[in-house]
Amino acid sequence: MCDLCKPPPQESTKSCMDCSASYCNECFKIYHPWGTVKAQHEYVGPTTNFRPKILMCPEHEMERINMYCELCRRPVCHLCKLGGNHSNHRVSTMSSAYKTLKEKLSKDIDYLIGKESQVKSQISELNLLMKETECNGERAKEDALTHFEKLFEVLEERKSSVLKAIDASKKLRLDKFQTQVEEYQGLLENNGLVGYAQEVLKETDQSCFVQTAKQLHLRIQKATESLRSFRPAAQTSFEDYVVNTSKQTELLGELSFFSSGKSMRTEQKKDKADNYVLEYRKINRDEEMLSWNEIEVSGTSKVISELESNCNYAFRVRAYKGSICSPSLFAVFSFLFDEKCGYNNEHLLLNLKRDRVESRAGFNLLLAAERIQVGYYTSLDYIIGDAGITKGKHFWAFRVEPYSYLVKAGVASSDKLQEWLRSPRDAVSPRYEQDSGHDSGSEDACFDSSQPFTLVTIGMKKFFIPKSPTSSNEPENRVLPMPTSIGICLDYDKGKVGFYDMDHMKCLYERQVDCSHTMYPAFALMGSGGIQLEEPITAKYLEYQEDV
Repeated sequence: MCDLCKPPPQESTKSCMDCSASYCNECFKIYHPWGTVKAQHEYVGPTTNFRPKILMCPEHEMERINMYCELCRRPVCHLCKLGGNHSNHRVSTMSSAYKTLKEKLSKDIDYLIGKESQVKSQISELNLLMKETECNGERAKEDALTHFEKLFEVLEERKSSVLKAIDASKKLRLDKFQTQVEEYQGLLENNGLVGYAQEVLKETDQSCFVQTAKQLHLRIQKATESLRSFRPAAQTSFEDYVVNTSKQTELLGELSFFSSGKSMRTEQKKDKADNYVLEYRKINRDEEMLSWNEIEVSGTSKVISELESNCNYAFRVRAYKGSICSPSLFAVFSFLFDEKCGYNNEHLLLNLKRDRVESRAGFNLLLAAERIQVGYYTSLDYIIGDAGITKGKHFWAFRVEPYSYLVKAGVASSDKLQEWLRSPRDAVSPRYEQDSGHDSGSEDACFDSSQPFTLVTIGMKKFFIPKSPTSSNEPENRVLPMPTSIGICLDYDKGKVGFYDMDHMKCLYERQVDCSHTMYPAFALMGSGGIQLEEPITAKYLEYQEDV
């Protein structure tokens, strides 16, 4: 509404940015007449957002902003430079900063305009992908419905057969009861056997009576014995016909999507194991669990003859390829990314579920470009799991996005994490990281020493194997294609960690690690990249046992 009208005020048509007031047409003509200084004021459409013509310093309210701090990337006043927080910082004139930033922004805009055709083509591609996703989603729903309909058919068939069996048993039992009822009805007076005996007693001919009474006496004795030892002809309980669906209910509750690389497979089809160890133990619910018995198996089958009859046993198989153990004996370790410990929200983007993290390399990197010198790399941004490991064998898996520039993943102890997270660096040398994947030579001194962390490097669609005394250290032999899904197995008690290609259940790298402190899943990103935890790892409310 107009600020100068007499009540009732009219709706405003203009707002003066110099007067910080809104006017209707009549009031604007009165207070901004032609030929006066006010006629030159800047006016816009009706608004309540009046920005100041002159920016004032937020720390020194009476001082105008007239300089630009290059270190803090913000405008400051001369008092900030003389004795304030920016006294030791490098500053430039506002006009110079204006010119520099305007040139950078213009170049960025020109670059985006030059890429307009590329953006349009990518938009077209995204639209096609959306249509393809919609079609594939509908097809997946149809496939799921088909599978469920097959389950329904099996259930209906089993339901029909079970009900028929119960009806047949019920009919047979009722027939037996009916026959028994008819027999006992004959024992009543004026019915059956009793009535016939009463008629026989009326017989006066002695020879006829004796001939008839002999057989009748045997029948009455038999009936008397049945009265003394009454036993129903059939059972009324249907305990043998109770349907036990507990196992099937549990299996249906675990019904989920099948995806290669997510399920734990103990059979290695492409890379056969060198040998196997079969372990078994007797399950006794009343006592403590017994220790495992081990038997080495040279082939793929084994007969155990010393098992006791009518007892339950648990079995498990450990496969070895050289000195590397398969992850089939490791319990799934559930965790999510921790946004409270060392998480840099300026560089990393965490989704709401906390099962995916992305590294944002963009405008912040461009602003920091002047500080990055030749031979230096921007710092790694670390993020860890929200749960630690203090004992046992544990396994988790994750995916690295193909576009990722550099991602490090592995395990780190709590004391090492404190050192990393408390000493942030804007720029660090690649020689600082012992397992960085660069041929800096820093790994050579750590072959035999057990470190409190082990990290491997993944990036540019490659998996980099760190140097080790047991493997070839030629660069071409240390670079592998990046697996679709990567698994990590940590044996805390033995102080050993292994990295697996989950598509083929193949161990890519294994080494000793110092587990004297709590161990955490650790990740680090540099440049653009993304990490997605696999679904079984993020199911935090499922309970896993170590001896699965």
